[in-house]
Amino acid sequence: MSEVWLISAPGESTPQKTWDTLNRATNAENLSSNYKFNIPELRVGTLDTLVGLGDDLAKLDIYSESVTRKIAQYLGEVLEDTTPTRDKLLDNLKINDVSPASYLHRFAWDGAKFPIKLQLKALSEMIGKQVSQAESDLKAKANAYNTLKSNLQNLERKATGSLLTRNLVDLVKKEDFVLGSEYLVTLLVVLARGASSDWFSKYETMTDMVVPRSSRVLYEDQDSQLVSVTLFSRVADTFKHKCRENKFVVRDFEYDEARILAEKKEADDADTKRKKQFPPLVRWLKVNFGECFIAWIHVKALRVFVESVLRYGLPVNFQAMILVPNRRSQKRLREVLKQLYQHLDNSALMGMDCESQMVDIPGMNMGSAEYYPYIYYRINLDLLDQQRL
Repeated sequence: MSEVWLISAPGESTPQKTWDTLNRATNAENLSSNYKFNIPELRVGTLDTLVGLGDDLAKLDIYSESVTRKIAQYLGEVLEDTTPTRDKLLDNLKINDVSPASYLHRFAWDGAKFPIKLQLKALSEMIGKQVSQAESDLKAKANAYNTLKSNLQNLERKATGSLLTRNLVDLVKKEDFVLGSEYLVTLLVVLARGASSDWFSKYETMTDMVVPRSSRVLYEDQDSQLVSVTLFSRVADTFKHKCRENKFVVRDFEYDEARILAEKKEADDADTKRKKQFPPLVRWLKVNFGECFIAWIHVKALRVFVESVLRYGLPVNFQAMILVPNRRSQKRLREVLKQLYQHLDNSALMGMDCESQMVDIPGMNMGSAEYYPYIYYRINLDLLDQQRL
């Protein structure tokens, strides 16, 4: 399942006993797969600091998840042309060569990235700056790559599609035109499918000074034909007017070899630049997805630590745990957890339904519909879920 529950409960006498109690309760009915989520003993600071930090961490949690998902989603967009299936896209979302789920199951605080000697607020600010920098870099890199991709797509659109709008440089040759003449000009005309007979019966007589038998079919597709016709320059405007009256479309095109070569070079250069930027962009997205996911989960760890101290008191004695609910057992798992931990909350002892109560305790961020006697955070590991971006 992509849904993971991160919970924390106070140590019965030791954190290990809390862990053993949970396992016995859930394993009896095979309700979930459980993993320890070990958090080191961080610097607690003052109660006022913890209360204020709880609110800041809640915002940082949302922000870190958002940036992580943005990077994952954009990696999916970049890879979509070469990696068409969702499973292959997910293979690229790794944290130190392991999946997000595996990283979460084996979570260990990264003291090299986030030294535990720092104050909690300093750790929070450090993570916030890292995630903010990643978001800024993502915007810059995405804008640059999207501009290249958009330019290339525009050029490709011009090279395909209807003869009424597409670039004609790849459809005509130099020998299709009368060039360098002071008197003659070659026009290109688009005919609707089925209008060919009408064109060839009329074009020589639509004006004076049309070169007889000069019209040839240069290209055709399912919808239309591209034909050429040669006439004297002095009657070109009149001829175009007559074409409009007969629903023949004259394309505004002048054969210029230098311009044609320049347009072809532009398309080649755009494709070359995109291909050149693709590998380093993918590498950056993979690395920074992992870095932001790590940062996000460390924010979760900070929230669990702060709220555990606020709820369960000092000395620090709690066990954080990852639960992966079995798909059909979530309701029963919630009931078992309530039985295990209802003594932690007075409202539970009075028979109140904690899940439906709106609770607002400063710093604890319980004021939602998901407040329980134990500390609980839901983590959605479906990181390509666009609706959560």
